[in-house]
Order: sequence, then C-alpha cells, then structure tokens
Amino acid sequence: MLRPKKVGTLPVKGRDEEKQTNEIKIASQLLDLIDIEGKTVTMDALLTQRSIAQYLVEERNAHYHFTAKGNQKNLLEDIRYYFQSNPSITPDFVQYGEGEHGRIETRKIWTTTALNKYLDFPHVAQSFMIQRESIDKKSSKESCEIVYGITSCSVEQKSAEQVLKDNRGHWKVESTHYIIDWNYDEDRSQIRTGYGPENITQLRRFAIGLLENRKQRRKSNETMPEMMMKLLLNTRAVFDCLKMTRNSSKLSMA
Repeated sequence: MLRPKKVGTLPVKGRDEEKQTNEIKIASQLLDLIDIEGKTVTMDALLTQRSIAQYLVEERNAHYHFTAKGNQKNLLEDIRYYFQSNPSITPDFVQYGEGEHGRIETRKIWTTTALNKYLDFPHVAQSFMIQRESIDKKSSKESCEIVYGITSCSVEQKSAEQVLKDNRGHWKVESTHYIIDWNYDEDRSQIRTGYGPENITQLRRFAIGLLENRKQRRKSNETMPEMMMKLLLNTRAVFDCLKMTRNSSKLSMA
C-alpha cells in the first residue's frame, strides 16, 4: 500500500488550525497558484488520479501526462496488455544519444488512441509505452526499462516525439527529488517544526542547483554524490562554489 509523505497542511473548516495532508489532497491547491492554462502538467505516478485529471482538464484547461504504475493496477495492466499483445508494431519514434554518467541511451516510444474509450480514466487522448535501453561505456553493462502512461494531449496536439520529450522532462525533475531523498536522506531529517522543514528543503535545492550549474559549465561527468564528497572534504572549494573568493574562477574541486 502506498503511503504518501506528509507534505503540507490544509485549514480545518470552522477552526483556527491546520491539519497535515498528503500529495494527493494538496496537489490541486498548489496548482491553483500557478498559471497552467494550455500547458501539460506531468506528475509522479502517485498523482495519477481521476480527480486530478478532471481538475486539470475541466477546471484549469490544461493537459496531463501521467505514468501508470501499481497504484492504478487496472490502468497499468490494460495498457501493458495492449502493447505486449502487439509486439510487431514498430516504434512511433526512436531517439539515440549520450545519457548522463557515461551511458549510451536509446529511447523508443509507441503510442495509440485505440484505448481511449476503453480505459476507465477521464480525458485520455493517447496511451504510450516507452522503452529505455542504456549501455554503460565503462562496464559495458546493459539495462532496459519500460514505462507505460497516458496523456490528455491528442495526436494533433502532440506527436510521439513530443510525448517522449514530456516524459524526459518529468524525470529530469524527479532526479532532483531522488538526490534530496537519497543523498541528503531528507526522509529521516529531525527538522520537523515551524518553517524549518520548508527552509532546509529550499537550501538543499539551492545547493543542488549550484552543483548542477557548476557541472554544466565544466562539462563534467561527475555524479552528484562525488561532487558533494569533494565539497565535504574541501572547505575552500565550498567558498569557491559560492563565488566568495577573489580567485574563485581559477579554483577547482580537484
């Protein structure tokens, strides 16, 4: 059973107090603060919910791009069965390129409108399957990952290539959450009262942004944990990263 993290608070009707809630219940309230009309909203699989799909399309005139996983078992099984029952179908788009951390990657996407009326999910316009194959250039280790999903964008609004782009864009954001969860071990943080949790999360995201910017400027292949370890062992490099030294442009984290 999925147990979403406590991520926010909602006012209690008729009382001067708030109650903790989870991602599913607070998602629409967070989106109320953002202009999303005409845009495609991607979310983690936990938020692949009928109520959120209706909110995005009917109330906000936006589109959704959802991943189907175990929390929507029937949806996942229906999409998976369709594509696995038609193995001869060629991909609608194939993308080749260099991935992060020294990987060679191939991404393939298949899309269909055949399930639009069959799936018990509001406003489905396309279903898709994405297969990601990668080869580590150092170890030659191969891996293959397959994901399934749905979008409210029609074929006329978004091609298979654009649907794949939406999916890739989502996982670039997810990588930040992964760093916070694993490298910073945020789930076990003891900072739990007042504005402490929000403030420390913002500081962590700020630090990740600095490191990502440094990585891109130097065209480095270092992983985030490697960069963090170098900073941990070199106080001067921290000041250099923050550009707090006169000769910071000449320094490195070597």
